[in-house]
Formats: sequence, structure tokens, C-alpha cells
Amino acid sequence: MSLLQTLRPGGRHGVPTSESRDPIGLVVAGLNRLAQSDLLDRVGLRKQAEQAVFTVTRTGFRSVTTASRTFARAGSAARPGTRVPPAPRTGVFDLTPTEDEQMLVDLVSEYAAEVLRPAATEADEACEAPGPVLKAGLEIGLPVLGVPEELGGISEERSAMAATLVAEALSHGDMGLAVAALAPGSVATALGLWGTEAQQQTYLPSFTDGDVPAAALALTEPAVLFDVLAPATTAVREADGGFRLDGLKSAVVRGAQAELFVVGAELDGSPCLFLVESSTPGLVVESDPAMGVRAASLTRLHLDGVQVPAEALLGEADGSTYTECVRLSRIAWCALAVGTGQAVLDYVTPYVKDREAFGEPIAHRQSVAFMVADIAIELQAMRLLTYKAAGHVAAGRDAARSTALARKACADKGMRIGLDGVQLLGGHGFVKEHPVERWYRDLRAVGVMEGSVMI
Repeated sequence: MSLLQTLRPGGRHGVPTSESRDPIGLVVAGLNRLAQSDLLDRVGLRKQAEQAVFTVTRTGFRSVTTASRTFARAGSAARPGTRVPPAPRTGVFDLTPTEDEQMLVDLVSEYAAEVLRPAATEADEACEAPGPVLKAGLEIGLPVLGVPEELGGISEERSAMAATLVAEALSHGDMGLAVAALAPGSVATALGLWGTEAQQQTYLPSFTDGDVPAAALALTEPAVLFDVLAPATTAVREADGGFRLDGLKSAVVRGAQAELFVVGAELDGSPCLFLVESSTPGLVVESDPAMGVRAASLTRLHLDGVQVPAEALLGEADGSTYTECVRLSRIAWCALAVGTGQAVLDYVTPYVKDREAFGEPIAHRQSVAFMVADIAIELQAMRLLTYKAAGHVAAGRDAARSTALARKACADKGMRIGLDGVQLLGGHGFVKEHPVERWYRDLRAVGVMEGSVMI
């Protein structure tokens, strides 16, 4: 019996459940439900009448952060939180997606093509993701993909591979919209991985009850030769046991709407993560539109004497949690690069076959054919390295080396794929009539962005 045949109604968040309770099956069920709704038709109108145009591209903004909801404190800070166990090890080196994973890829790809790609141009120009697109991401269960089932999520085992496939498929539609949709789930995943019982019971219910808050990882800083493992943002212990945070973060996804931030800061010589609610005094958000990933509504987050309690520390204080977060984020960015690189290849291949010069398709020229072939070769290498790193994470193995290899390949070759895509279109590659120039700008972000999303 196929996966779709095993699905039955009655699950959380309106998403059907399956007998196996595996995360892939539930996300597939959510996508199937979405496809049967009228949401695609509403988004297909490509109208954003319900939202104002995001004016940061012209005038910018700087304001205090959004007043967040009241997160009810619950649980014990002394007890560790619930953890998702690692996926079982098979002992077989095989990066081929399973049948269920491939089904997930196919369905998310359809969602990306029907919802994300048509909305991408307007979202890039407005520097904001349309509300219906973000709502669709919530309906298919993106925020709870990495949350343990005991806490209201859908994960029985570590779903790093599933999350990687989702990120790749979404970015095939548009990287900026993919980042905007994945950001809240990244914070929920961080809470599931490292949160104490009190942190999980305080914040995760907001991600699992349907009214999902905007949330963001804030690791990047606007510094020359920025080293993500040595943040300039500082955390100082106060007499009452709490912390004082000072610094500046950049490339914060949807910072103007975010209600919860995971901020990286140096504490006693080690980088650490802190949970900071947007209503905390001392936070100021400023528009920070970048060259690429513009639909993610990137902002800067100013922290000026921000006071947080002792229980705001997320994970360990020795730097190990922060380092793991960086690695998981880099794998996510690799997956985004693979999906966008595939979009470039899929677009330029038929173009060079149809475009004629001197009486024949330009694909007949060896220089053009070899360039397209190089894109396909490098893209497959990026994909395999990314899958291997995600597989190591899912199995609970050391992923330091595999992550570094994937990061290097995707940062270098991803930018090259974007550049070659523009070159293959000639003059058309320079104009906004074709999406390749946007993909080129997005792919350049892979080498400089840290945090924002994670698997």
C-alpha cells in the first residue's frame, strides 16, 4: 500500500495522520490537503491587496521590535527537554532518497512551482513574502517538521534528511520565499534539539497550535571578514544570574514581524545561543535589504543592553551547541543552493536549444554545451555532498567534515552556476524578464549567510 493510501484524517493542525507517524508521511498528507483546497487559486491571482508594499527598498525603516505575544512560562528549567532520537543506521552507503522521501520531493516541488515561483518576482521587488504563501507553508507543516511528537510535532526520529529535501524542493521555486517560510521552523527545531523542558513547554506550543509566530535565527553580523564562530555580540552575566546582550545582527529573516529570536553571542569566551522575545526592551530592528534573498525581508537587529533571564540560554554554554547550530545552518543553505542551482539548469537547458544564432541553436556550439554540462556535473556533486552531511546528522554521527565539504562546494560552485546561467542567456541574462538574474543574486548569498535557517 502506498503512503498516500495509509493516510487518515484527524491529525494535528488539520494535517491527516498516518499509522506510521513518520514526518515525511505527514508532510505529504499536508501537501495533498493543500492541493485540494482553493488556496492555490487565491495565490494564483498574484495579487497582494491585503498587504502594503514593503517600502524598505525606497525609504527603509528603523523601529522597536514587534510586541510579541505573552509566552506563558511552564516546565522546569532544571530538567532537559524532549529529544528526537537519531535515525537508525543501516550500515549501507546509499544517498538515494527512499520512496517516501521521493514522494515528498515530488509534492513539495509541485507546491514550489504552483505557489512560490509565480509569486517570486513581486516578492523580490517588494522585499516581502506574500501572506498567502507563508500561510500555505504553515498549512503543510513546515514549522513542526523537526519538533518531537511528544511536544506536538511530527518527528519520531531525527528528520535532517527530510528537512534537507524540503529546503531543496522549496528553493527550486524561489530561495527568498523558501527562507521566509522555513525560518520559524528553524527556531522550533532548535528548541526541539537543545531546549530545556521549560523552554520547550514555554515556546513550542505557539509553533504547534496553528498560530505560528514569526521567528528567526540571528547569527550573522555586518563585519568585514566576519567569523561566525567568533561573534562580536557579547553576553555578560548579571548579578541576578541573567544576561546582558549588546551587539548588532544582520540578515535577520522577517525581523520586523518576528516575535522570538535565537541570538548568537559570546559568553565567557565561548559562542552561545540565547532566546530573546521581541518585546524585550533594548531591541531595535532596521531594514537591511540585500543583493539576494530579498523576499525573506532581511533586517538588522540592534541589541542595546538587552536583559534576559538565566533560562534564556539555549543549550550548552561551552560553545558546542552554537557550533552545531552553525553546521546545521550550513547544510540548510547547501540544500537551498542545490535547489536554486537545479532551477538554473532546468531553465537554461531548453533556452540554449531554442535560441538560434547564425542559423542554428546555440546549444550546437561546444562552448555552450560544455558550460551546461559543467553546471549539471557540479550540481550533482553539490547534491551528493549535501545529502551525505544531512545523512550523518540524521544518524547522530560527526558531521563536521562532511558539512565543511558540502559548504565549500555549494558556496563556490553555486555562485559559478548562477554566473554561468546569466552568461548562457546573453543579454537576456541581465534583464529581469528572465528569473536567472534573481537566482544568480540568491546563489551569492550561500557563501556569506550564516544562520537564518537550519535543518
